[in-house]
Amino acid sequence: MFELFASSPKYCMNTDSLVKACLRGNEQAQRQLYDAFASQMMGVCYRFTKSIEDAEDVLQEGFIKVFTNLSQYKGDGEVGAWIRKIIVNTALAYLKKHRHYSNELLINEDHMHVISDDHPEINVQVKELIEMIRQLPVGYQTIFNMHAIEGYSHIEIGKLLGISEGTSRSQYMRARNQLICWLQKQPGESKKTSYA
Repeated sequence: MFELFASSPKYCMNTDSLVKACLRGNEQAQRQLYDAFASQMMGVCYRFTKSIEDAEDVLQEGFIKVFTNLSQYKGDGEVGAWIRKIIVNTALAYLKKHRHYSNELLINEDHMHVISDDHPEINVQVKELIEMIRQLPVGYQTIFNMHAIEGYSHIEIGKLLGISEGTSRSQYMRARNQLICWLQKQPGESKKTSYA
C-alpha cells in the first residue's frame, strides 16, 4: 500500500494535466489530486458508514483504487464524478465485506413500519440531517444515500445490491418516511427547509 502522501509543495494545474502527471507517477500531482477531492469524498464515505474510522478506511481503499485505475479515466466527464463513483463502489464493497455491516445490509421489509408520505415543512440544519441519515439501519441508509444523494436509479441500486427495483423503491420510501418522522419531532429554530 502506498502512503497518502508525504508533505510536498503544491502547484496548480488543470485536471487534465493533473491526471496526465499522475499517470506519469508525479507524486506532487498525486498529492494535489488527493487534496482536491479527499475532503469531499470523506463526506461520501462517512454517509455510508457508521464511524469516522470506517469512513477513513473506505477513503483510503477508494483512493488506492483511483490511483491504480487512473489509466481507465477517459476524460469524457469530470474527474471528480469518476472518483466519486469509485468511492461509492468502494463503500458498497466495504459494507458487504465487513460482517457488522453486511448482516444489516440485508433488506428486511418488516424492519421499519410505514409512516405518512406527507411533505412537511421541516426545521433542520444539513449537519443534523446527515446525522439522522446515518442513524438509519445500514440497508436503508445505503439506499437513501445512493438514490437521494448520489443520484442512482432504483434499477442501478437493485443491480449493485442484488435486490429488485421494487425493493429498492420501497426501502427508499421507508427510509425517507422515517427521516420525515424524526425531523417532525425535532425542536429548534434552525433554518426552515422543505424536505421532499
